[in-house]
Amino acid sequence: MGRVYNGIPATELEGVVWQKSELSNSQGDCVELARLADGDIAVRNSRFPDGPALVYTRAEIAALLHGVKAGEFDHFVA
Repeated sequence: MGRVYNGIPATELEGVVWQKSELSNSQGDCVELARLADGDIAVRNSRFPDGPALVYTRAEIAALLHGVKAGEFDHFVA
């Protein structure tokens, strides 16, 4: 795998294992995450598996997950 950057085509992230929530809808449309070799986390839209992937640090993903669990983003789906 070459240089990893935000917006990298997900297909260039060879050897990563993409994971989505078991609670994704019946069409499988969901956000998928993959751990990269350096510990960062890549995120992609499962509807566009060849599209761009955004890359975040573990700390950034942890902050997001804590906010989700705390209900901080519930208004987006209300």
